[in-house]
This record gives sequence, structure tokens and C-alpha cells, in this order.
Amino acid sequence: MNTFYQLKITLEGTEPAIWRRFVVPANITLDRLHDVVQIVMGWQDCHLHHFMFKKQIFTEAPESNQDEDESTIRLNELLKRRGNKLTYLYDFGDDWEHQIVLEDKDYSSGEMLPEIACLEGMMACPPEDCGGASSYMCILRAVFDPQNNEEDYEDFLEHLGLDDISVSDVQSFVFHCDLNAVNMLLAMYSRWSRDRALPMIE
Repeated sequence: MNTFYQLKITLEGTEPAIWRRFVVPANITLDRLHDVVQIVMGWQDCHLHHFMFKKQIFTEAPESNQDEDESTIRLNELLKRRGNKLTYLYDFGDDWEHQIVLEDKDYSSGEMLPEIACLEGMMACPPEDCGGASSYMCILRAVFDPQNNEEDYEDFLEHLGLDDISVSDVQSFVFHCDLNAVNMLLAMYSRWSRDRALPMIE
């Protein structure tokens, strides 16, 4: 019988905090955890990433003997007790640092749920290539005070490709976390990434 981990991921350096609470199989490999993080957070998988546990780096393309291949490591090999943490760094230019915390090592909802599901979340994901956490905080200040930050506000709308949209709608946009959409993407991912009984070609 599979066991499941309840995790909370928080994007560092943002206020209000941008976070998600989600469930994955305890034995998920880190390369697949990367896929799940991209979906639950709302990133587009446009940049490099790595995981860090203590001082050990896990990545999809190890460049040194000290780094390990993330596809060969399972989550429950690293996080064994409630409160254990794993760092996930996405986009080595913008340096989006996330903390992943094990909240429950034997998750049970009392009902049938998919193997991977997002339970809760707060705030929309920042747009790709917007400069990192400090730059995004400037953007949020502009969103909530566009009259005194007109240039930053207009740059943000242009970056998102938004036009003819009210200030209140933009403010709602940055606070919105669509769990239904996230879980639909997770369901599709779970279906097409599942292990197969036999290889396609022998």
C-alpha cells in the first residue's frame, strides 16, 4: 500500500507569502517532484532548477561528482520526519527559492483522492522572468498603488500581455490561486507519467 506525504511549499522573499499545500506519493522521485512543483506553483518550466537537502545538490544534469541525479532519488529517502525541509531553486537568474516542508508523513484524507493533489494555496505565481522576489515585491506595490508607481504598473501589464483591464481585476489576478485548474493539470500529469507494466518497444 502506498503512503503519501502532505507537503507545503513556500516561495521565499514574498509578502504576502505565496504557498501551496499538496499531496504526493512518499516515494516520488525528485525529477517527478519537480514536475509537480511546476504545476502547483504555476511556473512554466522555462529554466534550470535544482533541489538541495542539507548541503547536497540534486539536479537533472549533474555537472560535478558532488551533485546527484534527481531521477535516482526518492523523496522519502530525504524527508523522513515531520518538519524536514527541502530547498527547491528555480531559474538561476531570478533565483526563485522555495522551501518544501513535510507536514504529514502518513497523509489520509478519509476519502478517495488522486495520488497527487493540491489542497490549498495562496496568491498567484509570479510571472516568469520578472526579476526575482525583490522585483516582484516592487510589482505588487505598483499593483496596489498604480498612481504612484505608474511606470512599474504599465511594465507589469505589458509583461503579462494584458490590455484594457481594470486595476481591481489586476489586483484580483495577483491574489488568485485556481485549485481546480491546478488539479486538472495534476490529474493529466498523473495519467501520462504513470509507470507502465511493459515498455513500448522491446
